[in-house]
Amino acid sequence: MAEIINMPRLSDTMEEGTVAKWFKKVGDAVSEGDILAEIETDKATMEFESFNEGELLHIGIQEGGTAPVDTLLAIIGKKGEDISGLLTSEETPQGETQVEEEQTAPKEEVVATAIPAGVEVINMPRLSDTMEEGTVAKWNKKVGDTVNEGDILAEIETDKATMEFESFHQGTLLHIGLNEGESAPVDSILAIIGKKGTDVSAVLAAQSQPAAVAAKPAAQPTPSAAQPEVVAEAKPTPKVAPPPVQSSSNGRIVASPLAKKLASEKGIDLSRVQGSGDHGRIIKRDIDSYQPTAGGGLQAFTPRGTESVTEIANSQMRKTIAKRLSASKFSAPHYYLGVEFDMDHAIAFRTQYNAIPDTKISFNDIVVKAVALSLKQHPQVNAKWEDHQITQHHHVHIGVAVAVEDGLVVPVVKFTDEQSLPQIGAAVKDYAVRARDKKLTPEEMDGSTFTISNLGMFGIQEFTSIINQPNGAILSVGAIVQKPVVKEGQIVVGNTMKLTLACDHRVIDGATGAQFLQTLRSYVENPLTMVV
Repeated sequence: MAEIINMPRLSDTMEEGTVAKWFKKVGDAVSEGDILAEIETDKATMEFESFNEGELLHIGIQEGGTAPVDTLLAIIGKKGEDISGLLTSEETPQGETQVEEEQTAPKEEVVATAIPAGVEVINMPRLSDTMEEGTVAKWNKKVGDTVNEGDILAEIETDKATMEFESFHQGTLLHIGLNEGESAPVDSILAIIGKKGTDVSAVLAAQSQPAAVAAKPAAQPTPSAAQPEVVAEAKPTPKVAPPPVQSSSNGRIVASPLAKKLASEKGIDLSRVQGSGDHGRIIKRDIDSYQPTAGGGLQAFTPRGTESVTEIANSQMRKTIAKRLSASKFSAPHYYLGVEFDMDHAIAFRTQYNAIPDTKISFNDIVVKAVALSLKQHPQVNAKWEDHQITQHHHVHIGVAVAVEDGLVVPVVKFTDEQSLPQIGAAVKDYAVRARDKKLTPEEMDGSTFTISNLGMFGIQEFTSIINQPNGAILSVGAIVQKPVVKEGQIVVGNTMKLTLACDHRVIDGATGAQFLQTLRSYVENPLTMVV
């Protein structure tokens, strides 16, 4: 009996998939374990193997086609088996909808244009789990160029990184849908590949047809001959001369003493000022608001600066930062716990550690390691909120916020608690360099269970951060400051560092957050305990 193969869900966030390549064609024999196709998900392009055997009787989605999870992908069965019943049952709901649309929509607006054979429409890919639109940073091919399978077509800027996008087809680049620097939503036309000389105007018209139909205005009533359209003639607005300055019968200008004093200080000729007080009397506000005209007496006091602005288009990264942080701030009830740690022992520890040849660690590395070990003891803080449950992680993946030109990215140090201080330092440095070059992969920025943001290197002593969801907390780390402190009843010079823990109150109670900070203090103020 024939088996229906649906579009699989190949990742936890996948909602639809694109068939990048078919390895079988209709009529081919399929064995269990054979690779049927390559499916492009929201995270990667993955091979999809068959769990059935027989003959490939039907392909439901052609190469380059995109469809939701559980949509008909293929049918496998016995050679010559009648599958018309299966196809009818799969298409019935869609057919009923189409009939309803045909009954309600004007006939001339129903357009169905098939894509010519050998022509492949390349859509804007979804290159990260949060990507909603992409920007073409660079084209590596131009219209008319030959494209081979595996060639890099373009560099696409997502909300997280700039990534190379390779072609899964071969032919001639017939059309480019977006110029360099332009943005478009996922699944918009990016390019068209096909045989040289193929006319793709019909394909482009078909792709734009829904938007054109949607934008068509409603029919307007046509005016009858008996009701000619009346057009009002525009008349110029007459200029009204300003009323003359009021003066007394003997020619003296009427002004308040304060107005006279201010006018004298500013060099204003009172005969040029229009009074707004009783009977045209010049008062203080008239002097304050006076704007000299040509030939007036305030030329030396009038600023001659030029107003200017700089407009910077929001990048995909900036848009995503705005969207995600707004969602976090407005959905998660934040509260903040501030502490100040004694860093004298940490400074001495770092000095001794860096005395080891070819070894260099930073204070940030010490904090990251201390946080990782503390989270192992407090899984309630290493947690996230979900609608139906709170998920506590028993593995520690710490996200380290890195400032880049367009905003902020958060690469993730996986299994941080299991890494040594030099390993943590090397990983963070590598991520920072590649983040600024936009060379991080989505996998390197995914899966954090807790986030650290450190602005101490910029001299910031204390600040608060917005939680990087779905994490339940984020730690803000300030600079180490030398100042007077009290030790054993004596005022001495000490070194301290302020930290602020922002918690999602849905996940972490105040006492729980405080206990985590107590454990963190024990590690940071006595760092030797982390390596023995």
